[in-house]
Amino acid sequence: MYTYFVIALRIFARKPQRGRESGNSGTSTCENYEGKAVDIQPACLGLYCGKTLLFKNDSTEVYGECGVCPRGQRTNAQKYCQPCTESPELYDWLYLGFMAMLPLVLHWFFIEWYSGKKSSSALFQHITALFECSMAAIITLLVSDPVGVLSIRSCRVLMLSDWYTMLYNPSPDYVTTVHCTHEAVYPLYTIVFIYYAFCLVLMMLLRPLLVKKIACGLGKSDRFKSIYAALYFFPILTVLQAVGGGLLYYAFPYIILVLSLVTLAVYMSASEIENCYDLLVRKKRLIVLFSHWLLHAYGIISISRVDKLEQDLPLLALVPTPALFYLFTAKFTEPSRILSEGANGH
Repeated sequence: MYTYFVIALRIFARKPQRGRESGNSGTSTCENYEGKAVDIQPACLGLYCGKTLLFKNDSTEVYGECGVCPRGQRTNAQKYCQPCTESPELYDWLYLGFMAMLPLVLHWFFIEWYSGKKSSSALFQHITALFECSMAAIITLLVSDPVGVLSIRSCRVLMLSDWYTMLYNPSPDYVTTVHCTHEAVYPLYTIVFIYYAFCLVLMMLLRPLLVKKIACGLGKSDRFKSIYAALYFFPILTVLQAVGGGLLYYAFPYIILVLSLVTLAVYMSASEIENCYDLLVRKKRLIVLFSHWLLHAYGIISISRVDKLEQDLPLLALVPTPALFYLFTAKFTEPSRILSEGANGH
């Protein structure tokens, strides 16, 4: 009986020979369904840990140890690092457009806030801010992969955790952490930082010279306040993208709609617009109204994603609804009376 037990142990102790043995200890190779030799390694732990391709020819693929994927790659279902070769979807471009609009809108707001009613330089500063942000966006696309082309290659966003890979580093033995943090949403996360950097550089190169030449209606201390404001809100936008980039990706359409509605109502009430005549009497008011309508349309398109064009386009007819609702109900609220009472302290 003892002899049979020893023979059984020896049989089960033998390792089956499958394919060709690789040079790494503890690994072997086998042929996949395409007939190529692929090395077999232990399972790769972690949601975003993957194996990087080290060598590949017509018949052999050799992968490294489980770890972080290089920039421009992310793991697939088999835990192999694969290059990002897809083109961004419409929703991805709309998200990048939203992040590109944030510094431009803030530029325009602070330029209008600090220019004053007597200054004629606000229009030139608005145009300069638009030029700075446009050039920064073009340069950012040109320096992104593929270089020299106004397009980018990306990895598709699958879930919210793709934006926060640093929170999913595995600890196999609860002592040692395997660091697999990489940009799974390449390049939607880092391209925003690059864009903000170019915006800041172009602003520092162009805006001070322009303001010094044409902002004669402002005092010396007020000329550069819009630039100083940008030096504050750019770091805030950078932190916002670093911490809340994934949340903004899913929430920006609703943020656009809510903020555009609130700012339109505040502007029309502060300007004491109570009927269509008050709206048409100044071109600036029409420009502000059309700008808000564009934001409404942008938010609606972002929510619908225009998956079914014939069903989603009629939603754009809702764009003028908030302004029309305000004009029809302004006579019941009388914004001018509310503003005058607030100024008198009542």
